[in-house]
Amino acid sequence: MKKFLYVALAFLVFASCEKPNKIGFVDNGTLINDYQEKKDLETKFEAKQEAFRKRADSIGEAFQAEAQKGQAEAQRLARSNRKKAEELMLGLQQKQQILQQQMQAEQQQLTQDFQAEIDSVIVNVKDFVKEYGKTNGYNYILGTSDAAATVMYGAEQSDLTKVILDSLNAKYEKDN
Repeated sequence: MKKFLYVALAFLVFASCEKPNKIGFVDNGTLINDYQEKKDLETKFEAKQEAFRKRADSIGEAFQAEAQKGQAEAQRLARSNRKKAEELMLGLQQKQQILQQQMQAEQQQLTQDFQAEIDSVIVNVKDFVKEYGKTNGYNYILGTSDAAATVMYGAEQSDLTKVILDSLNAKYEKDN
């Protein structure tokens, strides 16, 4: 019986010496949206989007002018050569479709490029949080957001969002 008490006492001593888990959490939305690299990326793509819009408008206006001339020519030709007028109108319609397809393809490419770069930023943030957790002795760093509230409550001192965001932005500034 004495041996059992000694074993139980030893177990209690070892169990009480076990280091508790260090847990923190971050607000994913705030961390990503306030990260300077993401803001810079959005600014860069907004400029690209605006340039695309201006170019598309310019191409559209040029085509409109061409289409108006073509329609006038087709109306003039319709009196004497209906087949020629129809061919002219068909050519304008085909050109319009080609221009629309090109603009659509460019818009999709712009969107895909932006999404690929945003995905890269998110991977960088995740890697940074992982490294921060390892370096600072965290067993877990949980992520939460308004859309998916995985942390229903967290003590303010466990909220690492600002600390990690400041460190992440400092690293980004240093690297650029």
